[in-house]
Amino acid sequence: MSVGLVIVSHSEQLAAGVAELAAQMAPDVRVVPAGGLAGGAVGTDFEKVSAALSDADSGSGVVLLYDLGSAQMTAELAVESLGDPTTAIVADAPLVEGAVAAAVEAQGGKDRDAVARAATGAGVGSEAEQAPVSEAGESITEEIELRNEVGLHARPAALLARSLTGLQADVRVRAGDSEADAASVLGLMGLGARKGDRITLVATGADASAAVQRILDLVDQNFGE
Repeated sequence: MSVGLVIVSHSEQLAAGVAELAAQMAPDVRVVPAGGLAGGAVGTDFEKVSAALSDADSGSGVVLLYDLGSAQMTAELAVESLGDPTTAIVADAPLVEGAVAAAVEAQGGKDRDAVARAATGAGVGSEAEQAPVSEAGESITEEIELRNEVGLHARPAALLARSLTGLQADVRVRAGDSEADAASVLGLMGLGARKGDRITLVATGADASAAVQRILDLVDQNFGE
């Protein structure tokens, strides 16, 4: 079972929207919104967050993300009230970017701490994204044209990043003068690559060939669009 996510917001609609977006990135991850007060008023509700925590936990723990200061306090109180508070982490992260990054990490089977780190590192540029391409193992360079309607945005970026799970390969994607770590959904989306654009894959490592082939397969299938 994957780590679950809880989205704590003062707004019921905002929490639902972020949860919907994150769930699109990671269809097998439980992403539960906990926004607003009873009746739809603005605020955070301890009982609602506690219920969301229970719903989101499939056995691997939960990471909570929040929008504003008092939402953080509500989230932390709900975690402290658990029978075992170590099963959940409140991540100090940008809400939207953090939820997307955490969802993809959870979809890849990462543990609770790794999912929380992905959330907190979202939007600020991690060391992994900035590191130079490794010279270990074989190196493969492949240029491809994006033919799907939306290019490397949202769902296609998530599919590409998830396709590399379990492989020993460092894959970089270049579009024009920009470059991103292929394992970073936000990095891929930041390239702004659209339909008809040509991107270059640079893969190194023991599984470089398999990594490139997985991406080529996705491109050939137009990312399922």
